Amino acid sequence: MDTSAYVKDLLLRILKMPSPTGHTAPVISTLSEEATSLGYTSSTTNKGGLLIQIPGEDNAKRRFLTAHVDTLGGMVKEILDDGRLRVHRIGGYAWNTVEGEYCEVLTSGGSTITGTILLHNTSVHVNREVGDLKRADDNMEVVLDAPVKSEDDVRQLGVEVGDFVAWDPRVAETETGYIKSRHLDDKASVAVLFGLLRHLKATGLRLPHGLDILISNNEEIGYGGNSNIAPEIVEYLAVDMGAIGDGLATDEHCVSICAMDASGPYHEGLRRHLVALAKESGLRYAIDIYPYYGSDASAAVRAGADVRHALIGPGVANSHAYERTHLDALKNTFELLLSYVQSPMLA
Repeated sequence: MDTSAYVKDLLLRILKMPSPTGHTAPVISTLSEEATSLGYTSSTTNKGGLLIQIPGEDNAKRRFLTAHVDTLGGMVKEILDDGRLRVHRIGGYAWNTVEGEYCEVLTSGGSTITGTILLHNTSVHVNREVGDLKRADDNMEVVLDAPVKSEDDVRQLGVEVGDFVAWDPRVAETETGYIKSRHLDDKASVAVLFGLLRHLKATGLRLPHGLDILISNNEEIGYGGNSNIAPEIVEYLAVDMGAIGDGLATDEHCVSICAMDASGPYHEGLRRHLVALAKESGLRYAIDIYPYYGSDASAAVRAGADVRHALIGPGVANSHAYERTHLDALKNTFELLLSYVQSPMLA
């Protein structure tokens, strides 16, 4: 199996695993087993992330790569008298992006109850205002796929306030090379990093600098990769999705290189180094500014990490909704990462 096929297969596998922020232990365990199968020793951080450390020729100055496996989701906030659930959103998204979506309630007892997220009184045959109503926290409800008519009925199923809610990713692969799914942010980048790990092991490539890879699990709430940064780390590269929209150059086939996001500019020297590597490798890339975006790299700098920081990732359309990317974007991101970890470190 070549690297592209491996990345795709791993991505499709982990996309189907529920992992809203706060409920990532199962997917982290799967990735730990995957790392072991590739021949790496990994450790789980106290926060629940996965850390893999690879020695290089120079371990006094190391590099740090991270991608996050946590996703958008919800948590049961209230069990209503009629047996429906009110949900608090985990991560930043609009209710209209999940309206009508199938979901799973992950109970503390280990059972899974399926359901659908709907607007209260959603039938147009009984509510002529459906189209005009604002979708808000107090009128979006999970309807469980169970014969429940009361709060007590729901509790009898084992559902309680604080249970996690995972949206159905609806994973699809097209014949034209597109992958459509929720949560490509940022499982696409996680799969690419594992593709890099697999390639390094298969080729026996010796890196000029030691490399730490962190699969973080709290990025969607702002602090996934701001810890477990060894004092030897000099460069910190977050691998996260490249957003697509009006006024931006990123598309679903390229690797995005972010110049600035809501946190401010990324390190100029490291960003220009990545651009130069992309050009030298003949990659399809784009440079963009994301004014409503933050990454694990910016969270690390905000927390006080003394590092050069940068952000790249595969172009992903419809971010924080039903997303789509292309295998080309995964390949271009992989190739840029491979060039980067082999390159000399900035002076």
